[in-house]
Amino acid sequence: MLKLLSTILLLSSFVYANTTGEKIADFLEDKFSENPKLKSVDVKVEDVVPLKQLPQWNAYIIDVNAVLKSKANQRIHERMIWFSNGQMITKDLTDINTGESLVESVKPKVKAKHYATSNLIYGNANAKHKVVIFSDPLCPFCRGFVPGALKDMKKEPQKFAVYYYHFPLVRLHPASVTLVKAAVAAELKGVKDVILKLYKVQINPREKDAQKILTAFNKAEGTHITLKDINNPKVLQQLRHDKRVASELMVGGTPTVYLDGQIDNTKKKYLKVK
Repeated sequence: MLKLLSTILLLSSFVYANTTGEKIADFLEDKFSENPKLKSVDVKVEDVVPLKQLPQWNAYIIDVNAVLKSKANQRIHERMIWFSNGQMITKDLTDINTGESLVESVKPKVKAKHYATSNLIYGNANAKHKVVIFSDPLCPFCRGFVPGALKDMKKEPQKFAVYYYHFPLVRLHPASVTLVKAAVAAELKGVKDVILKLYKVQINPREKDAQKILTAFNKAEGTHITLKDINNPKVLQQLRHDKRVASELMVGGTPTVYLDGQIDNTKKKYLKVK
């Protein structure tokens, strides 16, 4: 009887969440449609995450696809998080005790499809723990964290499978775009430890001269990557893939780290796993 009641309650919650999700999607679609710059808007609820801190409240991961009113009919896509109890809706909630935004705690988890073989740089795919890193090689925080973390995990290939995704912060570090292209090109040529050496490249982050950037890259890596190499369709395809995964996981800054599918805002949980 207790099991039956529990099942009924779970099903009721699921139906309620679905109904509320449709209500929220319709509400947001109507609000976004008020923007005179948009030709059309489509809003869908991709996932619903119950909030432990607030009973009756859920986090809704929303996918927004829109078309701008322009000659080219430019399409835009954005993923965002909204919170609602079915009556009220808000873009953010902050824990008054910790000061932390609940947005970070409900971001999408890494799914099996995101663990791409092309992004596995260290360890065995069947290792006990999977670590995912999004990084910009010219980000000061990344340069202080990523090399050391990679060296630690590289030592234990049966314990850690490390997946690395390029996430150049174009506006802050224009030079990183050419650097990550060069890194992918070098990996396609079979060069080892490309990512570790990538953080040793000495170049002005604001540099835009691709040849100067490549010269600095080749000096640090001991390679001979050319302008032709970095424009290889396979290189561009890999970077589009990395960008798409970052979008699906709502990555917004670097370094962003996941351990076993969950975002790790401390970036140090890998040090504590058994």
